[in-house]
Amino acid sequence: MNHPARNTDLGTSHAAADFIAASGIQKDQQAKAAAAVKLHPGLTSMKLAQATGLDRYMLARRLPELLKAEQVWRGPAMPCPVSGRSACTWWPVAPGENLALGL
Repeated sequence: MNHPARNTDLGTSHAAADFIAASGIQKDQQAKAAAAVKLHPGLTSMKLAQATGLDRYMLARRLPELLKAEQVWRGPAMPCPVSGRSACTWWPVAPGENLALGL
């Protein structure tokens, strides 16, 4: 999967990202995020955090990684019941589903 730091991030962020990836923490967090989306489909990341007890910022980092890996898809935006602001919803992807078609 992708490296969890941007090219424009400071060296300390890259060192932290290297540790997260090498230690297995990133994969563990991705697995937890994917399981949460399967258990609670269609929630915003903030509502997903509230429903599962997972850290909202961890979810905000791991869900886009799972999107790139085609394990979840970003659904339509809706008013978040926690923040009140418009936020995207997250949905699981079943094996064989075509993301390009939005299925």
